[in-house]
Amino acid sequence: MARFRDGAGGVKILASWLREFVDVPASPEDIAATMSLRGFAVEGIESIGDDSVLDFEVTANRPDCMSVMGMAREVATAYGLPVRRPDPPGAGLSALPAASPPPSLQPVETSDVDVVIDNPELCPRYAGAVADVTVGPSPAWMQARLQATGVRPISNIVDITNYVLLELGQPMHAFDHARLSDAQIRVRTATRSEVITTLDGQSRPLSADMLVIADARRPVAIAGVMGGADSEVTARTRVIVFESAYFNPLSVRRTSRALGLKTEASMRFERGADPWLPVIAMDRACALLESTGAGHARGTVVDRYPVTLAAATLRLRRARIAGLLGVAIPDADVRRILDSLGFGLTDEASGWTVTVPTRRVDCLREVDLIEEIARHYGFDRLPSTFPALAAAPPPADPRIARARHLRTVMTAAGFSEAMTFGFVAEPAAVPFAPDGDLVPIANPLSENFAVLRPSALPSVIDAVAHNRRREQRDVRLFEIGARFSRAHGERRSVACAWTGAAVSEHWSGGARDVDFFDIKAVVEQIGRALRLEVRTEPRQERWLAPGRSAAVMAGDAMVGAVGQLAPAIALAHGLPPHDEIYVAEIDIDAAEVAATVDIRVEALPRYPSVTRDISILVDDTTASARVRQTIRDAAPPTLVRVLEFDRYQGKGVPQGKVSLSLHLTFRSTDRTLTDAEVQDTMDVVLAALVATHRAVQR
Repeated sequence: MARFRDGAGGVKILASWLREFVDVPASPEDIAATMSLRGFAVEGIESIGDDSVLDFEVTANRPDCMSVMGMAREVATAYGLPVRRPDPPGAGLSALPAASPPPSLQPVETSDVDVVIDNPELCPRYAGAVADVTVGPSPAWMQARLQATGVRPISNIVDITNYVLLELGQPMHAFDHARLSDAQIRVRTATRSEVITTLDGQSRPLSADMLVIADARRPVAIAGVMGGADSEVTARTRVIVFESAYFNPLSVRRTSRALGLKTEASMRFERGADPWLPVIAMDRACALLESTGAGHARGTVVDRYPVTLAAATLRLRRARIAGLLGVAIPDADVRRILDSLGFGLTDEASGWTVTVPTRRVDCLREVDLIEEIARHYGFDRLPSTFPALAAAPPPADPRIARARHLRTVMTAAGFSEAMTFGFVAEPAAVPFAPDGDLVPIANPLSENFAVLRPSALPSVIDAVAHNRRREQRDVRLFEIGARFSRAHGERRSVACAWTGAAVSEHWSGGARDVDFFDIKAVVEQIGRALRLEVRTEPRQERWLAPGRSAAVMAGDAMVGAVGQLAPAIALAHGLPPHDEIYVAEIDIDAAEVAATVDIRVEALPRYPSVTRDISILVDDTTASARVRQTIRDAAPPTLVRVLEFDRYQGKGVPQGKVSLSLHLTFRSTDRTLTDAEVQDTMDVVLAALVATHRAVQR
């Protein structure tokens, strides 16, 4: 049984269904281990009664394995077994895909349905077959298989098309013959004014570049995506038209994205279906129709194939195999593997000419064939050798080391890394970008991914909200990623958000919530990691709360912003209205340009330091950073550290003033400083503070 997870490339295979195609004696656990070594990772094995379901991961370049038949072909090659065609429950797979249809359906030019292809470049092949049916429930065994795959049984006709999809990987559709105007199927592009109501009940406007299946008057299906409600098979249907086709992958992908409509059919068509499979699948569907008692095919198929997609041929050289794999693979193994996978081989002096099956959209070069050989020969059988080093490897990109160092700094500060998408909803992006600077996505997957993010903060804030909804009050997150704008293109930034407690809760008490100065300290740590001397200056950003918003400066350059997230934006992201969320973002590219601090290595100090404290009164509008800078400018090089340890306003401090207390640490590299030297320096510092800030010593 096959189960497909949208977009993830997963397929679930029921062991009993697999054994209808290949008589593999191994247990499900052995099959899982064997196939994992051949490029199909197994996520898990689930027991269902006496049966087991193997959950495989299938990469996007292997749409041929998104079915029971496709995976059976791989299992048969791995175990050296032949692939057979299932007989019960239903006959009809009398041959592998070939250039001519099976004998059970006779190809005809005209039938009870007329098929016309107006756009052969978008639909190279389209097959239609008419059948008389009695609509009702499908057999219990078919319903059980569909239900186990997550497909709701609808009727015997619809269930047969879904069954063939799961078994062979070929999407099919059934039309009510009586609801097709003039009994015609025309494959064409839509007109600008056309609208179709699809099977999900949604009315969808069509554009001129979308391929549709139409009758003589109107579109009845969106080609490769979904059928229309106007031609749906119902309990009153007596005659149906089976559709089995091959559509251009790019056309289906564009239509699916433009409509925001992802289906099992579109997922297969846009990755690349097999142009030889439509009539094979049609024959299988008609055989199931007969064997289940759902109806009788009229025995003919109208197979329009105006643009033949020929199988590609590649040259495969023995020397190239040995050169890439490091070992010579015996000719018998090469032929056994490729023959079993459906490749055609013709011997030549240096190797083979290989005919690639049309279902193998991933095999475009000789190296792709060698990969197939290596997978089934066994990577574990290849020797482990180091290639000869002919030149020194290029130096690593310094941005990688810089990002790694930033991650270390942020995790050391108690933050967890978030990894989010580079696109967000437009309303979430607007506050973080100047007017007209957003970069929209032409065909977004949904409105939640409509624009490239102008800042990493909307994504990080969403991650904070996700955690808050799960009862996590204390959240610290950061992300290092790209942001985009029309003016500056793509740039890298580090963004962080902090809400809840400033320190971990402890029985000794003293807990408090995060404030502006906590997030400012984090910004200073980021600055040191980026070799910057950063400072903050008042600046109002529209995404920050008034009075709690600042620019992060490095010299004369603004490299970021820090502050409390505006409550309206927090509320728009689903955060509780009473939460205070402090955020910051630093432009890493701008920081690299502004970096001025050279990395130096100094000997450990040999002489003791001397620490003096100073307490002063200054205007409460004076920034402490200016006070510290004045001290540094006035002091000699023996001043190695200035640390503010107390800030007080209240009783004993005049109105409009603030008391600042600072530690000043002095040390010389060549001697022990005397008290007199330190006191002279303190006198100079105090005089500078008085002159510059009208400070009063306490």
